[in-house]
Amino acid sequence: MDAVTLTRQLIDIESISGNEAAVGNYLYGELCRLGYETQKMPVEGNRFNVYATVPDHPQPTVVFSTHMDTVPPFITSSEDADRIYGRGSCDAKGIIAAQIAAAERLRREQIHIGLLFVVGEERDSLGAKVANDHAPASCKFLVNGEPTENHLALASKGTLRAEATAKGRMAHSAYPELGDSAIDKLIAALSRLRAMPLPSDREVGPCTLNIGLIEGGRAPNVIPDYAHADLLYRLIGPSDDLRRQIVATAGKDVEITFPLELPFLRFRQIEGIPTMIAAFTTDIPKLTKWGEPLLIGPGSIHVAHTEGEYIEKKQLAEAIDLYCKIAKGLIA
Repeated sequence: MDAVTLTRQLIDIESISGNEAAVGNYLYGELCRLGYETQKMPVEGNRFNVYATVPDHPQPTVVFSTHMDTVPPFITSSEDADRIYGRGSCDAKGIIAAQIAAAERLRREQIHIGLLFVVGEERDSLGAKVANDHAPASCKFLVNGEPTENHLALASKGTLRAEATAKGRMAHSAYPELGDSAIDKLIAALSRLRAMPLPSDREVGPCTLNIGLIEGGRAPNVIPDYAHADLLYRLIGPSDDLRRQIVATAGKDVEITFPLELPFLRFRQIEGIPTMIAAFTTDIPKLTKWGEPLLIGPGSIHVAHTEGEYIEKKQLAEAIDLYCKIAKGLIA
């Protein structure tokens, strides 16, 4: 198994969230060719997860998992002596290649693990939600792959999405006193939310806020009757108090809803493997039936989702060794 070649082959198949069928079919074919019992797990439309086990060993104790989808835009692969470039190189197609290579090495040593590759992680974790209903009863450990520079995550921050909506009354902009600006209400609420103190933890770091999307209004010469903003908080603990503070701070002129929450999680430590704190969220909260989770993978999250995304070939090779070491330790 040449992990570098497989990484480039996967990168060169466009699989932006919602369009994972082609890369799923490719992985299905490769895993069948390698002799795995491989199944397509239907998710939505022509989208499916890929789940593979070793023949005669359909109930693995350990499963390696990551996602097949990427963020836009599609960027084809290239490489130099040290790195592989392209969309998904570290998030997470290089990880797929490392996990398959590790599974092959383990199989040669008569150690049998499962492989689970899901759709939709970058958007809504729909593939993970579906996979959770198909977890084998035997699975005690899920080794989830995300770019952690081959450090074992001690924790991963959670996600709380908040939506702020303001309503007003349209009027001709020459006579603002006849209208009621929804944008003015939203701007004032967002200013208060930006100034609101957020919790922090000495080990995990701070809870953070990103105002990711603002929209509203009709035209420059119309007093706006509608305005909306999407906010994302990175959680470092339970969200109940934070939710109450957000609603109170935003004030009565805007409506606050919370369409999505993924919880803050802590993970086990393994002696001899360096650790880190993941400030990002993964599919793990949606894969609760797959056993105790661990989070580790090659590549840096700091270059994921960028135009220059890459993975170090050295880290890719090291990840294969690490995945084998972790699986052996968990099974033992």
